[in-house]
Amino acid sequence: MSLPALVEPGPPLPPARAARFARHFTLPGVGEIGQRRLAAARVLVIGAGGLGAPAIQYLSAAGVGRLTVIDDDRVERSNLQRQVLHSEADVGRPKAESARAEVALRDPEVEVMALVARLDPDNALELFRAHDLVLDGSDNFATRYLVNDAAELTGTPVIWGSIHRFDGQVSVFWPARGPMLRDLFPEIPDAESIDSCATGGVFGVLCGAVGSAMAAEALKLICGIGEPLVGRLARYDALAARWDELRFISDPDRSPVTDLEEVAVVCRAVTRGRDDDITAGEVSARLNESAAGLTVIDVRTAAERRLDSIEGSLHVPLERILTEGWAAVAGALGDSADDGRDIVITCQAGLRSARAIDALADSAPPEAVLRNLAGGMDAYAAAR
Repeated sequence: MSLPALVEPGPPLPPARAARFARHFTLPGVGEIGQRRLAAARVLVIGAGGLGAPAIQYLSAAGVGRLTVIDDDRVERSNLQRQVLHSEADVGRPKAESARAEVALRDPEVEVMALVARLDPDNALELFRAHDLVLDGSDNFATRYLVNDAAELTGTPVIWGSIHRFDGQVSVFWPARGPMLRDLFPEIPDAESIDSCATGGVFGVLCGAVGSAMAAEALKLICGIGEPLVGRLARYDALAARWDELRFISDPDRSPVTDLEEVAVVCRAVTRGRDDDITAGEVSARLNESAAGLTVIDVRTAAERRLDSIEGSLHVPLERILTEGWAAVAGALGDSADDGRDIVITCQAGLRSARAIDALADSAPPEAVLRNLAGGMDAYAAAR
């Protein structure tokens, strides 16, 4: 299904600029007019991580004139295996700012706005209306459904991608021109229903394959060439070196999105603090002072702990807590189990630790003070 060009062409390019994109000028359907469309395009990229990093590289190299990158995360050393836009020197730097700096090195004429923030119901509609196209490289269900709903309300087309271990998926959701994410996956899944990159792993080069495919779909929509993935889900199996395709249609019985109220509840559940939260800074300070009365329990996998852990922390995997309850924690604490100390539970980002505390609510003794390390090891690594 061929669709009209998304963006009107901008003014003719200066000779030096035209020379940079000479290989596009000879492509059927792109040519000078297509390159001028790319130069006039405004693209919002959500996430500068595994999918956003390669997409940003190729969108900027292709001459997309204005990019807005929104990401509230910072570069970690474990990102560098797959997020090739960033380098060792960027560790600790906000990903959005790192992306802007890297694009400037490659092509200073591409305008990049770096937003060190999270896409949320308060800013989504304004951002979508200010752009021609959105690339969704987010890594959580709440944001993906927020993207879908904001797109439906504003009519903005979305290039969507996801990766998990050795598999990737790409599709195009364009309101009024084809089915949307909610037609394919009607219900918002539970946040714990799929492993994160930290727990499940991800094949580094998979990000390049899927992120580049997303960038290709964006260029096709902007220029109005080819057959975009509207109503089609492209699936890539890196181990089998095989792409296949699932076709899907709009659900005639699905209620249209009329506001962001439902997804706002989910977003708040992901980002809100807990009453039992303790900050990474406080934990770090108390450990540095060798303060008595604080023990850290790490509920991640052994493989995650080998990469980084809090010195002196005890390892009690989440699976044991879910099956054994307080007995698993008491066994690790030994003689100190009943001395009333603060027990800080940590994981990588703060979700599994919160789940562990909830699971311990019925079996922990009244004197046990359970605290959730807000942001988990991600926050602790940044604070120490």
